[in-house]
Amino acid sequence: MKKGRVEAFSDGVFAIIITIMVLELHSPDGSTFEALRPLIPKFVSYILSFIYLAIYWNNHHHLFQIVEHINGKVLWYNILLLFCLSLVPFVTAWMGENKFSAAPVALYGIILLMCGCAYYILLQSLLKVHGPKSLLAMSIGNDFKGKISVTIYAIGVLLSFYNSWLGFALYCLVAAIWFIPDQRIEKRIKE
Repeated sequence: MKKGRVEAFSDGVFAIIITIMVLELHSPDGSTFEALRPLIPKFVSYILSFIYLAIYWNNHHHLFQIVEHINGKVLWYNILLLFCLSLVPFVTAWMGENKFSAAPVALYGIILLMCGCAYYILLQSLLKVHGPKSLLAMSIGNDFKGKISVTIYAIGVLLSFYNSWLGFALYCLVAAIWFIPDQRIEKRIKE
């Protein structure tokens, strides 16, 4: 199967997710800068989630630049990733509205963990389609960043019940790790 429809559909879903997320931001009741203060937690959670969605979109885009073909399993695993990502607006709003309390921050981490696992499953299914000697396999290598990210998410979820700010800090750490798009694929395409 060709990959074009998967890319187009995925781009559309990413755009819808971001649109839903921004619609959760409402203007304050007052007309002063002080009226914005209660919205700071919602805005901070929005910024982190927007960064995460941008990271996933960037890496999804890079990944599909090197993919030559797909199969039915890849279609379903891509849908799984998009489903997990579609939950981000809900947990973003809940976390911001509740000023980063334990349960919302933990659930945010659980959703990030689900997204990380879904991306890993998608990547593994693509590697099976293309084989161990493929350009994709050589580009990905052992995927240390992907594996360490999932581990940090899990630790963040557990820490959130002890101190929600520690969990949130770990989610920010993973975003910082991935903020610069994964160069492994770009380097291989240029060779």
